[in-house]
Amino acid sequence: QVQLVESGGGLVQAGGSLRLSCAASGGTFSSYAMGWFRQAPGKERDFVATITRTGGSTYYADSVKGRFTIYRDNAKNTVYLQMNSLRSEDTAVYYCAADDVYTTISYDYWGQGTQVTVSS
Repeated sequence: QVQLVESGGGLVQAGGSLRLSCAASGGTFSSYAMGWFRQAPGKERDFVATITRTGGSTYYADSVKGRFTIYRDNAKNTVYLQMNSLRSEDTAVYYCAADDVYTTISYDYWGQGTQVTVSS
């Protein structure tokens, strides 16, 4: 069973950048597709981005396409989310997730989340 720990959240001005990290342990990281989700106050958790086991394919929500980049380093058991051109509507708790299947919907394993706040 894999454990996931996110880091890198914080407060940033609109137009700025942040890089989130998600470190995995307790499993074979390279056997999991990885995803990022976010949940804003009072809203449901939404899909942000996903990446295949090898990192060869990625997929993004329309709202972040062209601004966010998901990538992974299997040697470091870590997946990243580079967030550029941040907007106030990107404010949310960001979660990473792992699953056997490359998907935008359901994941078996979740981290505890990291807060991202974008000030306008």
